[in-house]
Amino acid sequence: MNVPEFVKAKSQGRKLSVLTAYDCLWAALLDEAGVDALLVGDSLGMVFQGHSSTLPVTLEQMIYHGEIVARSVRNAMVIVDLPFMTFQVSSRQAVRNAGRILKETGAAAVKLEGGVHQARTIERLTACDLPVMAHIGMQPQSVRKLGKMSAVQRNEKQLLADAIAAERAGAFGIVLELMSSEVAARITETISIPTIGIGAGPHCDGQVLVTPDMFGMTGFKPKFVKQFGELRSQIIQTTRSYIAEVQSEVFPTSDHSHQ
Repeated sequence: MNVPEFVKAKSQGRKLSVLTAYDCLWAALLDEAGVDALLVGDSLGMVFQGHSSTLPVTLEQMIYHGEIVARSVRNAMVIVDLPFMTFQVSSRQAVRNAGRILKETGAAAVKLEGGVHQARTIERLTACDLPVMAHIGMQPQSVRKLGKMSAVQRNEKQLLADAIAAERAGAFGIVLELMSSEVAARITETISIPTIGIGAGPHCDGQVLVTPDMFGMTGFKPKFVKQFGELRSQIIQTTRSYIAEVQSEVFPTSDHSHQ
């Protein structure tokens, strides 16, 4: 998968599957399963580092995780988030940091939050041949302004304007987060680039979920997350079995020992 193929999927009517990844083990497994794209999201600040928001994540951390993921896949396209305050100061700052990400990780593209207000930055990035995906609706990096991560965005006029601005600026795709399915459908019908929904209903051109949420590992269960697995309890129970066997001297046996 590459950027042109990703874009072409919309005209072909093929739905795109996207999941997050932050390390080599999960990246390789999800890639082998056939996911179209892996997003090295700044969500790692919450699900990997244990922060309450994405704001503490640094550029160096995104590059570190992005390089690991990109090196671990064979087919999936890898997209890396531009974290908080690495693109908001100026388009020059954004170009420098996006360039570092692509050069040092081997990823295919970057993602940034914003529509109308980031249109000039998106335009500058694409002018430098740096593929960029936009992200509108609920923007996690704006959590201080929004008050909470679950703030559903309802201003249809603004959301549509953001999507159109991002496309005109050169974005190859756009994440739609936490908005009504009706608004997401209208945006998807209006623009020619793929829309990737998260809490935006079934009418987008593809979907993205945070992988640990999808596997039921985090305990995070908002309405828009379908848990396709329940690994949390399995991991806990398996670990307890290991502890019990170690304590009772059932493990290891001679079968697990070098002779």
